[in-house]
Amino acid sequence: MKILILSDSFPPESKGGADRVAFNLVNGFLKNGHQVFVITTSRSRYTQMELASQDTQIYADKTIKEQICRIYVSHYRERWRAYLSLYNPWAIKQVEKIIKEIKPDIVNAHNIHYYLSYYCLKIANKYSKAVFLTAHDVMLFHYGKLTEFMLDHPELYKESSGIPKFNYKVTPFQQIKRFKKRYNPFRNIIIRHYLKYVKKIFAVSYALKNALEQNKIKNIKVIYNGINVNEWKVSENEIEKFKQKYNLFNKKIVFFGGRLSALKGGERILMSMKEVVKRVPESVLLVVGRKEKYAQKMLDLAKTKGISLILTGWIEEKELKSAYHSSDLVVVPSIYLDPFPTINLEAMACKKPVIGSCFGGTKEVIVDNKTGYIVNPFNSQEMAYKIIDLLKNPQKAKKFGENGYKIAKQKFSLEKQVNEYLKEFLVASH
Repeated sequence: MKILILSDSFPPESKGGADRVAFNLVNGFLKNGHQVFVITTSRSRYTQMELASQDTQIYADKTIKEQICRIYVSHYRERWRAYLSLYNPWAIKQVEKIIKEIKPDIVNAHNIHYYLSYYCLKIANKYSKAVFLTAHDVMLFHYGKLTEFMLDHPELYKESSGIPKFNYKVTPFQQIKRFKKRYNPFRNIIIRHYLKYVKKIFAVSYALKNALEQNKIKNIKVIYNGINVNEWKVSENEIEKFKQKYNLFNKKIVFFGGRLSALKGGERILMSMKEVVKRVPESVLLVVGRKEKYAQKMLDLAKTKGISLILTGWIEEKELKSAYHSSDLVVVPSIYLDPFPTINLEAMACKKPVIGSCFGGTKEVIVDNKTGYIVNPFNSQEMAYKIIDLLKNPQKAKKFGENGYKIAKQKFSLEKQVNEYLKEFLVASH
């Protein structure tokens, strides 16, 4: 088959979770003998990159001889996204020219809600046998992170673990109140119109599927993201070097990483760590993320609470593996519908137990009291107790990590994910 991937951004220029998922799928399709092309965008007119593990050169503004086409699309203010995400004139002509020349059997769109725009689905349908869209987030009906479902449940913010069944339906009033002038009353209607050109939507979790369906988006199949656990091994020497670099010897290390923000649970984990350091004084919070404004906020807050916080900044994958392997456990305390945090799979691939949020897709990955714990991150005391339990019981933590590793291999392998995609593609291409 000739498969075309559409994605606003793509490695190595971008290292976001959805971009890495698309990248892994590309390599999986190639290994299965399929011909794969990628259309993505760049803010530079002179982009020249190289696709990792391939011998293919990537040039901007080239067409079909190269596997990856990075087209130049200028940056614009986010206030216009509700309009330009529907039809971006700077991208459309270039995309249509390339797709027309490729004539793919299958088009698989990923995040196209900023630069490429949803109109590309109509173009893709015109020149291919079938179009599929992978939903990594709630942007098909929302403008950002989905938190509205929590407003009707004040009990969530108390010291209670009880989690109600959520209503993910978002009203126009809620959108107007939250996003003000960015709100476009026709946006969601137009997006649903373009979705008519899509054969099927793949959602990365059932939590996301439920949210989409409650907001008038149908025809969805859940395919979990996968990981190649063999790629997450690292030598003892590399682990030692990492620990030496960040002075982590004789410490109990709690790993927190990703795109640092309040919604990812940055302040929630600090509230729990305040209790943790009282019971386990040698514990430290290892934060892996960019040294930006929120990271500094976490550093300042940690200092006031007497928490030892080590911020690595953004690190390359080789060092990231060492960071996981150096840690005793991993925390994923998101306080929004976080569809499918990649950090869960990475932790499991490194045989680390995970203490994860009850919100979003994490509870579909982490098995409570078997591979880690599922907690309400607003219950800082409960989360602290779970962290303390694993830090004080290393054998239990090791067992949880081994269980998670087995589940990652069996249920969340990259091979399984690729095969599920290809099965859908093959049916649609005939």
